[in-house]
Amino acid sequence: MRYDFDTPVGRGNTDSYKWDIRPGELPMWVADMDFKTAPEIVEAMRKRLEHGVFGYGTVPEEWYSAYMKWWRDRHHFEIDKKWLVFCTGVVPAISTCVRKLTAPAENVLVQTPVYNIFFNSIRNNGRNILTNPLKEVSNGSGDGNDPDGFHYEMDFDDLELKLKDPQTTLMLLCNPQNPTSRVFTREELEKLGDICLKHDVLVVADEIHNDFVFEGEHTIFANVKKEFEDISIICTSPSKTFNLAGLQFSNIIIKNQKLREEFQREIDRTGYDEPSLMGLEASVAAYENGAGWFE
Repeated sequence: MRYDFDTPVGRGNTDSYKWDIRPGELPMWVADMDFKTAPEIVEAMRKRLEHGVFGYGTVPEEWYSAYMKWWRDRHHFEIDKKWLVFCTGVVPAISTCVRKLTAPAENVLVQTPVYNIFFNSIRNNGRNILTNPLKEVSNGSGDGNDPDGFHYEMDFDDLELKLKDPQTTLMLLCNPQNPTSRVFTREELEKLGDICLKHDVLVVADEIHNDFVFEGEHTIFANVKKEFEDISIICTSPSKTFNLAGLQFSNIIIKNQKLREEFQREIDRTGYDEPSLMGLEASVAAYENGAGWFE
């Protein structure tokens, strides 16, 4: 099938968070696309609309199988069905982890510069923000004003110094990294994970941009070492890949049964466990039939 990425789609007066702006402004910060999503997804949602009944829903078996196949084929990661937990979004999932898995006034570490909502998830839950700034490293091809003149790397010395503090119990990892665009290597992630294991720090990995890797491939933090599976919560969603952010749906991978049960109890308590019928339809259609559009 040929897909149309050339016809402009007007998003003014559509209650768009991105485009609800003043005349003359350009919204260059919201991570959603101005392309229509895959027609296969629209068709699946249309069929659900035509059914005409929109009562409470449950997560279908097709969602699990479609998601597991996507990650196996695309990212070489075998997921057990019971590891998957539904949540209404990656940000609610991160806030849930901060609130449930840390105590008030404990430290949660982030690597800056990073997606600004991370700070809200920590601060609004009464935890302390601890930063491990990424280092600008010269490529030897220009100065700092040249976007190709440097790249960002982790500062592991500073990272270990801050993670060994007994008040630091959780780290928020963003990979692929937003906004620097770094896709951390397996070696970098292994070094980071070993430090977290050494100091008993949990890792909540926001991997929502995992499908947008143009050179090499994305390495899932939990897939680096078997030991990392038990200290990690992997937050993902089809929302970035298929431009579905408004449908409020995310896929959270938690192998560790104790962590998974604690997370599940907290999202049940806060009401983040109610699945969107349209989100379910769109997610299954995206993972089963959306690969051609995505490519």
